[in-house]
Amino acid sequence: MIKRWIFLIVLIILAIVLFFNPNFKTIAAGVSILLFGMITLEEGFKTFTKGPLKAILRKATDKLYKSISLGAIVTAFIQSSSLVSVITISFISAGLITLAGGIGLIFGANIGTTATAWLVAGFGLKVKISILAMPMLIFGIIFSFQKSATFKGLGNILTGLGFFFLGIFFMKEGFDVFSQDFDLTIYAVPGFLGIIIYTGIGIFITTVLQSSSASLALILTALSAGQIEYENALALAIGTNIGTTITALIGSVGSNIAGRRLALAHLIFNLVTGLVALAFINPLRRLVDQLSIGFGIAADDFTLKLALFHTIFNVLGVLIMIPLIKKLERFLLRFVKDNRVKDIDEPKFLNESGLEFPGTAISSLENETKYLFENAVYEIVTHALNMHRSDISSDLKPKELVKKSTKEIDIDVRDLYVHKVKTIYGKILEFATRTQTELELNKAQNKRISEIKIANRKMVEVIRDVNELRRNVSKYTHSDNKYIKKEYNGFRRQIVKVFRAIYTFKIDENRETSYAELVDMRKKAKEKSKRGSNHINNLIRKNLISTNMASSVVNDHDNVNDIIKKLIEVGQLLYTEKDSILEVN
Repeated sequence: MIKRWIFLIVLIILAIVLFFNPNFKTIAAGVSILLFGMITLEEGFKTFTKGPLKAILRKATDKLYKSISLGAIVTAFIQSSSLVSVITISFISAGLITLAGGIGLIFGANIGTTATAWLVAGFGLKVKISILAMPMLIFGIIFSFQKSATFKGLGNILTGLGFFFLGIFFMKEGFDVFSQDFDLTIYAVPGFLGIIIYTGIGIFITTVLQSSSASLALILTALSAGQIEYENALALAIGTNIGTTITALIGSVGSNIAGRRLALAHLIFNLVTGLVALAFINPLRRLVDQLSIGFGIAADDFTLKLALFHTIFNVLGVLIMIPLIKKLERFLLRFVKDNRVKDIDEPKFLNESGLEFPGTAISSLENETKYLFENAVYEIVTHALNMHRSDISSDLKPKELVKKSTKEIDIDVRDLYVHKVKTIYGKILEFATRTQTELELNKAQNKRISEIKIANRKMVEVIRDVNELRRNVSKYTHSDNKYIKKEYNGFRRQIVKVFRAIYTFKIDENRETSYAELVDMRKKAKEKSKRGSNHINNLIRKNLISTNMASSVVNDHDNVNDIIKKLIEVGQLLYTEKDSILEVN
């Protein structure tokens, strides 16, 4: 609703301005072309975000200085802090990076976005860039018509840069024409009042344009044409930094919890940075003057001095916030909570943000499936066999564990399935289907999603099989017949061994050994199926168990072997490293 009203007001104001002042149309056209260029540029770089980002981001965000550096470099290169924000939210939602790592990326993005000011001030306004824009547009359009995704991405990047430079050219031309009939400097406001007013104007412009880079390009072009005073331009630059957080907050409405936390972190950072810059605007201005002499920037080259000022106060903001980043993370985790009422368990990792890229979508599916297995399925199976999860992860030998776990645990397997598994299982299948239909996946990625679906189906089958086993386990582990009691305790012992083997496989650095153990257990389960039949037949022949007992133990023997094979298959599918899922198409 807020965005609709802002959009309507902007359209009305724009129509009035263009009607009463036709000279403004060249500036407006320049801004429009520049914004279109930035959108196209962003689309182009999205093509190249389908590579092995998982490993890169994990390595680059494990330390704060790495995440800040990565955010700055990537934003400076792709000229889009919004794309960096989208990627960051997507990876936090998928559980690939921590909130602290994401905050570091956003801090770095604020430094990286200052590259736009240097590009416009140092190149766009100094060279006749329309000459460069045209070849970029020509080659960009040619590349964008190719079938290859790489060529299309490269084409969008070239086209975006072409429109970006062309937009600056039209804005500059528009201000030159505009200045012949109208001088905006008559509205310059000196002193602290001017700083406050122009900061507000900067916030408004950025909210309207939905891009701090576009706002800064507009300010620099107007400054170059002499349409605004340097002092007021400094305040406008501060306003663009604050204004971009309004865009992020509006965009986070209806977003997942990761998006809301990151948007609030962005707001806090930019507000602190903006307030510091406003409070020390005059000392910072004098610092810029001194540094300009050292950098060889002319005293009257206000566009480059503005770019330097923009960089200094963003870097200063990062330096101020670095010692507070852990406190900020704790505050966000405590303050921004998911307050939805959950009658049944809801997915923890599946959300719209994860569907931005193939890698994050598959990681979201993996993490959700692992969470389902390690919590709901693990709990249901162990409790159904009258054991606790903590017992299975203890140092007790399986035989001793089974012997001590005699107390009946009161659970309803069916009810637990409905409340802990069914909804998430359905959401996983829906998310997997959307990933395969909405995203462009390679063979390895499609195969991985199929494996995840199989793992989930096997888990549901395990719960169904355990539900059948549960009744006889409760009945015969307390039987006076020591032979039938021994058989069912043996079933429980076998499943304990499987869970422990899967856990070892999950955490073991020497995966080849633990994987071989799982394969061996699966092979033995098949062999035991034959030997077990002979053993049970022997119990029947010697009348050591009753006919009803014999019927139950025969059925459950096959059932347990199926459970073991399925659990092992789930473990292999979930915990075998699958680096190929993030390979480029």
